[in-house]
Amino acid sequence: MRHTMTSRSSNGRRTARGGAYIGSLTLDILLGDVRSLKQKRSVVRPIVAELQRRFSVSVAETGEHDLYRRAEIGIAVVASTAAHCTEVLDTCERMVAGRPEIELLSARRRLFSPEED
Repeated sequence: MRHTMTSRSSNGRRTARGGAYIGSLTLDILLGDVRSLKQKRSVVRPIVAELQRRFSVSVAETGEHDLYRRAEIGIAVVASTAAHCTEVLDTCERMVAGRPEIELLSARRRLFSPEED
């Protein structure tokens, strides 16, 4: 189903206007000296909280819940331009990659545009 935002121009014709771009980033991380799920939470929770606070994005631990040395973090952002989505996701990825207590193994990114079905 396609949703298009429209408005009426001064001559009464319907015209399409901008929509929202949605960007997602999935980070696969390896935790350092962690020996329990409780220690894992003490490393992952501050990362999630900092991403939310600094960048106003939606963030959650989305995978690898049973492995104490691995974590998957999902990040989503909504913006009016694709460039802004990309900029926010790049900044989030750099922040996580710069954390000394973890190793970023992979980053997967998707961008959904208003024109997609």
